[in-house]
Amino acid sequence: MPDTSGAPEPSLDEQIAAYQREFQDLDPQVEKVVSALSRLNRRMSVAYGRQTAELGISNPEWEVLKALVLAGDPYRMGPGDLAKRLGLTPAAMTHRIDRMVSEGLVTRERDENNRVRVIVGITEEGRGKWLEAMRRATVFEEDLLQDLSGEERGQLGEMLTRLLRRVEEAQPDAGGRLSDLD
Repeated sequence: MPDTSGAPEPSLDEQIAAYQREFQDLDPQVEKVVSALSRLNRRMSVAYGRQTAELGISNPEWEVLKALVLAGDPYRMGPGDLAKRLGLTPAAMTHRIDRMVSEGLVTRERDENNRVRVIVGITEEGRGKWLEAMRRATVFEEDLLQDLSGEERGQLGEMLTRLLRRVEEAQPDAGGRLSDLD
């Protein structure tokens, strides 16, 4: 049950001390890293969500735009491929695409080579919103990392990439949501 008292979240050190009190086998160094990453991820998600909301799009919509941009020119993919890339069910992807088509962010067209197949493409408006979100994110991220030297940024990036690889190897199916949460 979430804390509804309005009390501030305990510091990492306070959290780890409480965990150690209840679970003596805890490695405080490991817990500090994992807890800091978790809090950082949560707070960054909130910050990105605020930025995309100011642009009139949601984080899930930004994820679709990002996937289309990453596909490369002409920025088109099938809905099934998008669903797999984002870890969504086909039904959730269809719902998201429907909403984005109505908002003018993407198009949905029949594949000229296979009339049964549908292709989702990014619109100029969608690409413009993606670019503005990237501009805002870049400013936020530069500010976030301002206290780290270039060398420290490189080292941190390498360390986090190693952790990511370990999780991806241990949990290969954990790349996205696998149910209709959207």
